[in-house]
Amino acid sequence: MTHRRMLAVLLATSALLTGCGYTTRSSLDTKYHTVFVSAFYDKSKEYDLQAPLTNALTRKFIVDGRLKVVPQDDADLTLEGVILDYKLKGLTFDQKDDVTQFLMVITAGARLTDQKTGKVLWEEPLMSGETSMYTRAAGQSSDRLRGNAETFLPAVRSFQTAEENRAASEALEQLASDIFYRTIEPW
Repeated sequence: MTHRRMLAVLLATSALLTGCGYTTRSSLDTKYHTVFVSAFYDKSKEYDLQAPLTNALTRKFIVDGRLKVVPQDDADLTLEGVILDYKLKGLTFDQKDDVTQFLMVITAGARLTDQKTGKVLWEEPLMSGETSMYTRAAGQSSDRLRGNAETFLPAVRSFQTAEENRAASEALEQLASDIFYRTIEPW
């Protein structure tokens, strides 16, 4: 075997043995075992966003299992937040300039606190969940595979159309995922 080939084999072997640094473990400090998920305060002008977001977050922790959801007095961590805004932005329009597709954006702020010390472990003043939806003017449906929003997240029921209710559920599910992963993987 040539010197170059031997060097290449050694480098490849060392790369395989050392790995790429990926792990399935959480980077959250191992001293934390429990979390209290506070009901999110709703400052938006829309009704019925608070419970679906709080329920989605709670469900994510229960399914994941790395942090057990417990009452506040028993928790190592407290997760709390506020829903700040709900917006629809026109994406596509027809010949009459009617909106045929909207982008829905729900924004929130969240904070994770060590219950024993009161130290804020992370705080994100602005996070968002978003999705798109068609209007009646489009003559189309947004019915499509929407991940687990359709299966697990109860539909928001405060909007005039089923399309908007489903889209709000999907945006809240995405927002809950972002908050959950920010908690579990705080790097």
